[in-house]
Amino acid sequence: MRGKRIKEKVQNSIKNNALSLKLSRIFICVALILIVFSLIFIFYIITVERKQYAQREAENVLNSLSTNISSDIEKYNNISKLIMVENKVKTYLKAEAGTREMLSLSEEARLGILAILNITSYVDSVFVFRNDLQYAATLNSLEYRLDWDRIAQPDWKSKILAMKGSSSLSLNGNGAIIKTKPATLLTINRAIYDNVTQKQTGLLFMNLSTSFMEAEINQLNRENICICTEDGVYLAGNSQMLNYYSGDYSSENISMTDVSKSMDAMKIFGIKTRNYPIVILYSIRNERFLLPIEMLYIILLLPMIYFLCVFVAGSFIKKYITNPIFALTSEMEKKRQKEVIEKIDIDLPQNEIGSLKDSYNNMVDHTNELLERLIEKEQTIQKAEMRVLQEQIKPHFLYNSLETIGYLAMDAKAEKVHSALETLGSFYRNFLSKGDREIPLKREITIIKDYLSLQKLRYGDIINDEYDIAENTQECIIPKLILQPLVENSIYHGIRLKGEKGTIKISSFLDEDGLHIIVRDTGVGMTDEQIKKVLSKEKMEASGSDGGSFGLWGTIERIRCYCDDDDVVQIRSDLGEFTEIEFVLPNSPRPRSDIDV
Repeated sequence: MRGKRIKEKVQNSIKNNALSLKLSRIFICVALILIVFSLIFIFYIITVERKQYAQREAENVLNSLSTNISSDIEKYNNISKLIMVENKVKTYLKAEAGTREMLSLSEEARLGILAILNITSYVDSVFVFRNDLQYAATLNSLEYRLDWDRIAQPDWKSKILAMKGSSSLSLNGNGAIIKTKPATLLTINRAIYDNVTQKQTGLLFMNLSTSFMEAEINQLNRENICICTEDGVYLAGNSQMLNYYSGDYSSENISMTDVSKSMDAMKIFGIKTRNYPIVILYSIRNERFLLPIEMLYIILLLPMIYFLCVFVAGSFIKKYITNPIFALTSEMEKKRQKEVIEKIDIDLPQNEIGSLKDSYNNMVDHTNELLERLIEKEQTIQKAEMRVLQEQIKPHFLYNSLETIGYLAMDAKAEKVHSALETLGSFYRNFLSKGDREIPLKREITIIKDYLSLQKLRYGDIINDEYDIAENTQECIIPKLILQPLVENSIYHGIRLKGEKGTIKISSFLDEDGLHIIVRDTGVGMTDEQIKKVLSKEKMEASGSDGGSFGLWGTIERIRCYCDDDDVVQIRSDLGEFTEIEFVLPNSPRPRSDIDV
């Protein structure tokens, strides 16, 4: 009875902490949060949309007006070019000073200019100055006056001459042409040059009425536009907006500033017309906005939709997600408590949860297979290394080396004895390598060189060694003592059996496949059957006629285990000529851990 109560208590605890219940609570909270954020989002969208609309409207107005004004000025520029090449104007400019015809030539030039101006409007006046400052003008003396003090100043015409015939803009004839009835004139300035001699013959000032700018503003039907110069001089539009002008607007990119004035707030947009020192200002007021009634209906409808979605989603999650997951996790917990790695056998829907169960079962199979392979591989590595080490440390090699050193001592050649002892010591120091299982290639080559030096003491000139080790392979990490068995095999089963002087060559290079190491000897070679047997995966015993090949077979097995690949070793041979063994290792810049190995 007590056990039943405990079981019921546990089940009630599980129900209270069920994922479906938690998700339902979360969905309710999410629904409430969504309602609040929906309100905030709606107000934010309206505010952002108003700002973006104001930005787009300002861009359209300013870009359109800037383009139109630039086009108008360019049109008047072209007219000024026609005036420069008008024959009567050129005749007037070339006439000698003091001639009787000067007055009539001036009138002819004026008539020639007026003939050109008939095709346009908004040109207030045109002045053509000779170099002696005599001029021809399209207006009479009652409508304007000239500031001769300003004309006498060097900068009045120096900037115009610096343009080399190109046009420039100024106000009121660069400050020298002033209307009797006060008005601001936009002047196109040009220096006139003779077509033949290319000498400067005069100056042209075309004064434009700013009414053409007012006409452009009127076409847009806007009252909140002001046009001024970069210096803040009013040209057209709403003059009150000059109070907000600053140098920040004198850019060909649109600039914007928030301005507060009394209880109203506005945004001031500004842009400089392309290629001309004219700035256009445009203002938009920030109006308060009310939430549309349609938006209120949507907000009231949202909570009902959210709660309905929560109910449907909760039921779906409980039936198709939480209950199957609970069954799956319960079964996995049972396996964990039993401390076994076994498959799960329960009925689950054929969906992602069922796929999760299948994936778990596949992982169990793969894990068991990996454990078996890992155990087998570790056993193979340990056996191969022990057998190889036993093969390498053969007593007869040490005895023969010491016997050779003894003969040298009897011959009283102490230097050779000392050299031989040093070589032997170096060989065993590198051979042991402080217990390291992996060493750099250059240290492995040092072991080989010491080993062959000792062998040469015994066999004399019968052995010749060569090395072609690429510089970028010197620091590559390889398993220790994989070359020495191959070199020993080349001596005892290759060069010695041939009975003549032979060469052992060791080469290395790097490519995209990894580190290539090649050991080649000019011994008796190998038959295809011998090569096949050495490369066989079947275990080779160290006894019998093939016992001497165990060192080669064991080394190949070590390399295969190290690379986790059976196809990393190749043997090429021509019977009676040579044997070449090549293997490819991964390019490891540092020793791998025992787990990696």
